[in-house]
Formats: sequence, C-alpha cells, structure tokens
Amino acid sequence: MRKEMRTNELGELTAFVAVAEEKSFRKAAARLNLTPSTLSHSLRALEERLGVRLLNRTTRTVSPTEAGIALLAEIAPAFAAIAGAVEKVNTFRETPQGTVRINTPRIAADLVFMPQLKQFNLDFPDIRLELATNDGFVDIVTEGFDAGVRIRGDVQQDMSAVRLTSDFHSAVYGSPEYFARHAKPLSPPDLQHHACIGRREITGGALYRWEFEKEGKQIAVPVRGPLIVDSVTMMTRLALDGIGLVYTARSPEHDALVAQGLLIRVLEDWSVTFPGFFLYYPGHRQLSAALKAVISSFRLPLRDH
Repeated sequence: MRKEMRTNELGELTAFVAVAEEKSFRKAAARLNLTPSTLSHSLRALEERLGVRLLNRTTRTVSPTEAGIALLAEIAPAFAAIAGAVEKVNTFRETPQGTVRINTPRIAADLVFMPQLKQFNLDFPDIRLELATNDGFVDIVTEGFDAGVRIRGDVQQDMSAVRLTSDFHSAVYGSPEYFARHAKPLSPPDLQHHACIGRREITGGALYRWEFEKEGKQIAVPVRGPLIVDSVTMMTRLALDGIGLVYTARSPEHDALVAQGLLIRVLEDWSVTFPGFFLYYPGHRQLSAALKAVISSFRLPLRDH
C-alpha cells in the first residue's frame, strides 16, 4: 500500500533540498522565504524521523553526508519537475506571481528600476521584486539571485542578457539657486573652484575623478565638496537643494528637471559616453513567468543584444 506523504514531511524534504543545494542555511532561507532557524528545525525533524544524519554542519559550512547525497540524488529531480509544473500553471494566470531576486549596482537601481517600480507594481501586484544593490562583483548563481545587472562586457559568456538602457552620457547639473551664487564653469578645470558632490570608486575607495572628453581630448578632474554619497537619487536631491554640482548619467528624469527650470546642465560639450546596462541570467535555466514579466517591463524597447 502506498504511503501518503504528510504536509510537514514535504516541507522537511523541501528544506533539505534547498540547504543541500545552497550549502548554506542563510541562502536556503532566502530562497524559501523562511528564517534560518525554521529551516534548522525542519532538518533536525527530518533527520530524527529518518534516523540518519543528512548534513554535516560547522560554523562556516554545510554539506550533505553520504546519506544526504544519496537522498538528494533521488528527490532533487522530482522537486525540479514539480517546480516546473507549477511554473507552467503560473503562465495560465491572468497575472504572474512569485519572487524575483535581482542584484544590481546602485546607479542602475536609481536610473533603471526606481522610475518604473510604481507602474510595475500596478501591472504585476502578485510579483515580489527584491532588489539588492551591490557595486562589487557578485556571483548571482551562488548567492541565489534570479538575475543581475551589469554592463555587457562584465557579463559571463554562459549567461543570457537583455539590454536595459542605451549607452549613457555624462552630465553635470546644478540648481538656479547655486548658479545665483557661483559663475557657471566653462571648462572642466573650473570645477576646482566649485562645491561638487563626490562619490567613491567601486574598487579602492578613492574619490571618483570627474571624467570629460572633447574633440579627442580626455581629462579627469579631482573635485571637492561638502558631501560624498553613492546614490544618484541623493545626488539629484542635493543638486536641487543648491548644495553643489553633481556629475551623473543623463536620464529622462534629469531632462524633465531641466525643462522645468529646476536644474541647469553645464559643460555639455565635454560629455563622456559610458556603456549601458544589461540584465543577465543563467542561460540554461527555464525562465519563470515572473522573471519574464520583469524583463518585458524593464528592458529597452526593440533592443536586445
């Protein structure tokens, strides 16, 4: 007679598969949207019920025992098949649901996601979008992310990628209030006499030198000012408040502020072009309906490189 599996048994096995695959209670907890202590309790209950240790635990690592490896080999394909079947059903919903975890640089979060998050939430109320900002390199597979954001040259070859933005053009902005007190800079060296909102390099931590280019001439200017921040949103707010000049990527939001007379752009003829952002994800994985919705909402229209 076939034994029916109880709900708690299925939950315990789900916890085991997640921890064994992630080799981390923290990462498995994020994957299942549970607390590490809940997962630990489920694993202890499973091991007690089976009468065998399934995981070796140390303060730093988690790895399957020989018995755990054997169990994982038997049940992991079944759980993958179940997840695939559920995802197929999800495509029949009027709106997709699920959690999508994306790792993104701060500037991409500010320029790409922030302006569209309200509309995305209205269009897909059943999708839980988690944005983790990190300017350093992150292995999205190891860290349990569904996708990441980078410039194209930084995307690994085994990843699929879709373009989120065109190439960026640098821009320097200040408010009418600021320029009522200070003359507009006519060339990059003039910035040394201005209050400039600084930011630090992604690697090394040195203050970023503002980069300019004109007629083949390139120049990087060290700037000084009252504040150092790492968010485009904060930079824009500080510029609007007349605290200083900011160097950032030109965007439709900045263009709107200029059109409204709230910001003034200077040194336009010294603008530098930077590569745009791509959203990337493991090429071998089947895309969930939720991730497809994210891609369709944030990708650059009619452009896919």
